Amino acid sequence: MKFNPLGRTGMLVSEICLGTMTWGSQNSEAEAFEQMDYAADQGVNFIDTAELYPTTPATAENQGSTEQYIGNWMKARGNRDKIILATKASGPGRSHIRGGVPLDGNEIRKALDFSLGRLKTDYIDLYQIHWPNRGHYHFRQGWNYHPEKHAPKAEITANFHDCLEALGEAVKAGKIRAVGLSNETAWGTMQFLKLAEEHGLPRIASVQNEYNLLYRPHDLDFAELSHHEDIGLLAYSPLAAGILTGKYIGGVKPAGSRASINGDLAGRLQPLQEPAVLAYREIARSAGLDLPVMALAWARSRPFMTAVIIGATSMEQLKTAISAKDVEIGPELMKEIKAVIRQYPMAI
Repeated sequence: MKFNPLGRTGMLVSEICLGTMTWGSQNSEAEAFEQMDYAADQGVNFIDTAELYPTTPATAENQGSTEQYIGNWMKARGNRDKIILATKASGPGRSHIRGGVPLDGNEIRKALDFSLGRLKTDYIDLYQIHWPNRGHYHFRQGWNYHPEKHAPKAEITANFHDCLEALGEAVKAGKIRAVGLSNETAWGTMQFLKLAEEHGLPRIASVQNEYNLLYRPHDLDFAELSHHEDIGLLAYSPLAAGILTGKYIGGVKPAGSRASINGDLAGRLQPLQEPAVLAYREIARSAGLDLPVMALAWARSRPFMTAVIIGATSMEQLKTAISAKDVEIGPELMKEIKAVIRQYPMAI
């Protein structure tokens, strides 16, 4: 397993991060323990979760179960000091999580203490804002900028400052070690960086955004930001919610898969993706690779990548995903992949 710096924090994280959003809905606690045991044995030291989890579905009844499972596992294994633990505070819109109100300093304080309790730990290594209060292009909300979805700049940045002050308090109290963003834009990230520098508040260490062979907005302005500001990408959905396994080709929705529960995979599963998936599958077969392994190895190869977040509902899936740590994309294979990217620049 290779390890990368987490921003400028001094922490080193495995380039494969264990995602957890199915634990408590599609996976039991025993299955979560099995996944964590295997991942740790393979050198994974980075686990990502959220107060929202599990998803598919995310309900009031199961909310927080994932953090509880992780806390129980770390307590049972006595390995808290060996794990880089990341979790997230939810943004607005989920009425069963602190009333669904917009995130601010007070809500961060509440969310953090709830997460610490469920995780049975005194500190969190990376604490992230899960999604912005304002409109943004993530979650398939479209590529067009909508000014009506934004408050005035002064109001937005005042909220950022309030959030950073609460996070700064938590750092001083030893409750968190570093802070990150998720589902954020380049502009938003730069505002956080500016405020942190001006007011001596915690610097953003990472951004967790969706990224895969079918969806690559990070290749644009964010890639430059990542390089100059040492804010690496934590890529979620690196297999496009399972589309890049090839299991949905031809309209098939295997029993127990995310698509069998969540119809169109939150807008990802649509006709434009299939020609690209078929092309990538042919390249992988010619190289003697499984498609998901190639897709994950390609994501690992990106110069701005800090960690690729994998998720699995079965041990077979988990073992396949982690095996990508040993696969390197050579020049010829990269050339073939780039040709498909050129043909299908954004397929979901």
